[in-house]
Amino acid sequence: MPVAIVTGASKGPGRAPDRDAVRLLVSRGGAAPAHHAFGELPGLLARGDVLVVNTSRTLPAAVDGRTGDGRGRGEPVVVHFSTRADRWHPAGREVAGCWAVELRTPDGRGGTRPRAGGPEGAVVRLPGGARLTLWAPVEPGGVRLWWGRVTGGCAMQVMRHHGRPIRYGYPEREQPPGAQQSVFAVDSPGAGSARMPGAARPFTAGLVARLVGAGVQFAPISLHTGVASAEAFEPPDAERFAVPAATAWLVNAARARRRAASRAAGGRVVAVGATAVRALESATGPDGRVRAAAGWTDLVVTPKRGVRAVDGLLTGLHEPTASTLLMLGAMAEPDVLERAYAAAGARRRLWQECGDLHLVLPG
Repeated sequence: MPVAIVTGASKGPGRAPDRDAVRLLVSRGGAAPAHHAFGELPGLLARGDVLVVNTSRTLPAAVDGRTGDGRGRGEPVVVHFSTRADRWHPAGREVAGCWAVELRTPDGRGGTRPRAGGPEGAVVRLPGGARLTLWAPVEPGGVRLWWGRVTGGCAMQVMRHHGRPIRYGYPEREQPPGAQQSVFAVDSPGAGSARMPGAARPFTAGLVARLVGAGVQFAPISLHTGVASAEAFEPPDAERFAVPAATAWLVNAARARRRAASRAAGGRVVAVGATAVRALESATGPDGRVRAAAGWTDLVVTPKRGVRAVDGLLTGLHEPTASTLLMLGAMAEPDVLERAYAAAGARRRLWQECGDLHLVLPG
C-alpha cells in the first residue's frame, strides 16, 4: 500500500479530541468517502446490524521503578506491564505468574524513550517493596520485551496502587485515567489491556443508548492487548481472548438473516477495532460459523486470508506500514482505501491511537 495514502494526515495539536468531537470518515464500496461527526453513527448503521466490542479494561500498566537490588543507586526506569502468562517454562522450569514487560527510560518530560531490557536476572525495585526479576527475552534474541516475575507483592496490586495508564508520544499531555477507559470495559480479575482498544474510545453511554434505540445490537468479546504496536507489517504477539457463546449466537443469527434477505440493509457484523476482528475471526471456522472460544490467538488477518465473520470495521487512521492496513485490505479493495486516506489527508484528520476514526462498510 503506497505511503501517499497518508500524506497530509495530522498528529493533531498535542492532545486527543474529546470523545464527542471525534470525526468519522466512511468508506462504502465504490462510493466516494463521506465525512461525518462520530455522533452521526446511529444514522449510518441499520436495524439489525451488530457491533462487536472489546470489553477488556485498560490497566494502569506503567509503573516507576529503579534498577538494581538496592545496594547501589541504579537508574530510574518505567516498567510497562504487557501480557500476563499463567505459566512459563524457562529452561525446563515452570514459573507461575509471569508477565511480559518492557523497560523504558524516563525522558524528564513525563514521557519515556526506548531502552533495551535485561540482562537475565536483572532486578527492578518497584514501589511498595516489590521487585521485578527479568528471566529471558520473550522472543529469542529480542531486547525489548522480557519475561519477568514480581515478588514481594502482586503485579496487579502494584499497578492498582502505583501505576498509571501507559502514555505514548501522542497525545503529548497526560490524560486522566478515565480518558483511557472505554465505555464497554468490564473488570476481569487478573487480566486487562496495556493499551486501550482505541476505536471504542469515542463511544459514550448516550451514544450507545441511541444505537440500541435504532435497533443496533452489541456483541461483546475480550482481547487483552499488550504493549507491542505492530508496525512495518510485523505480526502482533499472541494475546489472550474470549468469545462467549451468546456473542457467537448473535453473530451467526445476524449473518443468517442477512443471507436470507439477499444481503439487504441490516445484519452486518461490524467490528469496533482490530482487536474485535482478531478475537471474532479466531473463533470462526472455515465454514464461517462462529463458536464460543477462549485462549490465545496470534492470528494475522491479511487480504490473502480474508475475513469469515466480519463485514465491516471501525478503526483509526494508521501509518502506511501498520499491520492494521493489512486487515483493512481483507475488507476493502486497495483503491477504496487509497481514496479514503487521500480524503483524510485533505481534511487533516487526526490519526494514531486517539485520533479520528474510519468506518469501512461493504458496498
